[in-house]
Amino acid sequence: MQRSPHSHKGDNGKVAIIGGSRHIHGAPIFNALAAEASGIDTLSICLPQCHEDTAKHWMLNAFVHPFHGNTIANEDIEPILELIAPLDCIVIGSGIARTGERIAALEEIIASCTTPMVLDATALQANTLDLVRGKQAILTPHLGELERMGIEENDLQDVANEYQTIIVLKGEVDRVVSGHTSDEISGGNAGLTTGGTGDVLAGLIAGLVAQGLAPLDAARDSCIIMKKAGEKLQKDYGFSYTALDTIRTIPSLLKNL
Repeated sequence: MQRSPHSHKGDNGKVAIIGGSRHIHGAPIFNALAAEASGIDTLSICLPQCHEDTAKHWMLNAFVHPFHGNTIANEDIEPILELIAPLDCIVIGSGIARTGERIAALEEIIASCTTPMVLDATALQANTLDLVRGKQAILTPHLGELERMGIEENDLQDVANEYQTIIVLKGEVDRVVSGHTSDEISGGNAGLTTGGTGDVLAGLIAGLVAQGLAPLDAARDSCIIMKKAGEKLQKDYGFSYTALDTIRTIPSLLKNL
């Protein structure tokens, strides 16, 4: 990524992550570490109160904003909306439990958000497309989440066109679909099935969007980087690599993309 030599802190990307639940602390941290590895200037993470210290341990250069409790709830909505309003991109949904109050809180945040969004995991529900209509949003489902949203794979481009959004369908071959284009990103290997790699992808996309890359390019480039990360790591570790390992490859791969 290019940047002005005259830029100041915050000029090169401000990202927030909203995710996690009592039993899932890693997902929003993977989001955040991937966004950080993309080269952004500032990072905020909103996650359950019980994981505050863990987040601070992993991210020395982040603002950590714990939920009021160990799950996201209605009382967290307004503080989060105030936090994200001036930012460049946010990631919503990774690791949040799929229960009524949590989903309702996410939906309220999405509906009220004016910041570019990357939506993943629990943020992907049957009414998500209606909530993001007219907003700048990138949706990152796997096939199961696509089914939960009520979208047929063959209809991806029509859906993206109707709702003016970008859909990244994760799989052995990633599909990056907008209303006018549909690209297939091949490569990688079965090591990328390890838990957390989807969270890494969402955080990386957000980081690139925050630094000024066009959303469609950010989605494509992030898929390419993840595939290349898997190929690079397999040479040294076989299939025994982790989502954290893929994050550590991002800066060098991004430089050479």
